[in-house]
Amino acid sequence: MSDILQHREDGILTLTFNRLDKKNAITTVMYNALADAMFAAAEDAAVRVVVLQGHEQVFTAGNDLADFLKNPPDTSKPDAEPAPVVRFLEALRTFPKPLLASVAGPAVGIGTTLLLHCDLVYAADNAAFSLPFVNLGLCPEAGASLLLPALVGYPRAAEKLMLGEPFYAEEAVEMGLVSRLLPPGEVNAYTQAQAAKLAAKPMASLAATKALMKKGQVGLQQIMGDELKLFGALLRGPAAKEAISAVMEKRKPDFSQC
Repeated sequence: MSDILQHREDGILTLTFNRLDKKNAITTVMYNALADAMFAAAEDAAVRVVVLQGHEQVFTAGNDLADFLKNPPDTSKPDAEPAPVVRFLEALRTFPKPLLASVAGPAVGIGTTLLLHCDLVYAADNAAFSLPFVNLGLCPEAGASLLLPALVGYPRAAEKLMLGEPFYAEEAVEMGLVSRLLPPGEVNAYTQAQAAKLAAKPMASLAATKALMKKGQVGLQQIMGDELKLFGALLRGPAAKEAISAVMEKRKPDFSQC
C-alpha cells in the first residue's frame, strides 16, 4: 500500500500520510507523490479542493532522517532536476485552489511549516507542533522565516524558530496557525465537511480571492530559495552532522565545537 493515499470524491482530493509505523515520516518517494498529486490537481478542473491529513494520533514526524541523509536536497546546481522536497514546496507555494489541512498528534518540522501554505487548518486537541530546525543544526524551510513572523509577529516566531520547542493545540489556535480544535476522532470528518462547502462554491471566485490574499506575500519565492540554499549548506556542516548523529544514536548532541 502506498505511503501517500489519494482519495477523490465530489471534487475533493484527499492526500493522507500513510506510514504510521514510522510516524508518517516523509521520504523522497512520498515527497514526489505529494508533488505529483498537487501539480496534477492544480490543472484538473474536476479537483476543486485538496485536503492534507494524517492519522488521528500523528500527522507527520517530518523528514525521515535516514532517507534524508541518503537523498539530501542539492541546491548547488541551479540547472539540476529539483529535489522531491523542493518540488513539494513549490507545489504548496503555487497551488491556486483551496488547500486544507487536518492535523492530529505530532506535526514536526515540515509538518508544521507546510501548514503556513494552507488556507484552512483544523487540528485535534492532541496536536503538537514543532520547528526543531536550529536544534538539528539547520534553518527554516518552506518560507517559514517570512510566513511565520507575518502570521504571529517577530518575537513569537523567533521563540518558535530559535528555541525549537514544541507548542500545542490551544496555543496554535491563539496564534492563528489553526482555525478550530476538535477531538482527534472528529477532526478529519470536520475538515472534509469544510472542504465540501468550498467545493460547492464558484471556483473562479475562490481562486481569485486566494490569489489576491497571496499577493501580500511579497518575496516568498525568493525567501524560499534563500532558505533552501542555506539549508543545504548547513546540512553539510558539522552542527547538522552532530545533531543527526545524536538523534540516530539516541543521545544529547554536543554543539560545543560548532
